[in-house]
Amino acid sequence: MAVIVLRHTRPAGHEGLCYGRSDLALGPDFEAEAAAILAGLPAVAAVRSSPLTRCLRLAERIGAARGLEVAIDPRLAELDFGAWEGRAWAEIPRGELDAWAADFHGARPHGGETVDELAARVAVALAEAAPGTLWVAHAGIARAAAALLSRAGGWETRLDFGRWLDLRRR
Repeated sequence: MAVIVLRHTRPAGHEGLCYGRSDLALGPDFEAEAAAILAGLPAVAAVRSSPLTRCLRLAERIGAARGLEVAIDPRLAELDFGAWEGRAWAEIPRGELDAWAADFHGARPHGGETVDELAARVAVALAEAAPGTLWVAHAGIARAAAALLSRAGGWETRLDFGRWLDLRRR
């Protein structure tokens, strides 16, 4: 049931923005980043993708190169940050950020989705994942999957753009 989670490449215009569900354009280095990912990515049996462009275009590139169909899975979309979407982090009221920090899993000061809700949808997707599946997704999805699979660091997992987290059982 465990997967490899690949974080999308660096999107255009993301610096300093809260952009969970925002559908940002591909970054200017997409082609080079995608080629580097393909050169090092382990073999996979299936490809599932977040519906957001920054993931889907990369998943399609991988699927085409590996002869695999790409399935879009809305459960792999990033956290919905509600009213914070597209806003600069520096412009979000400190009180709202503090409320989220005080109840990281259950608060929704932005009016969007809670971290617990994100984790619940990732848990269902994990339970249904076939062995050798690649998820082309987001940092929040990688963190949730790591936490659900009791990996060290779980929610604190850091995953750079274009990097993957191998969560297959060994």
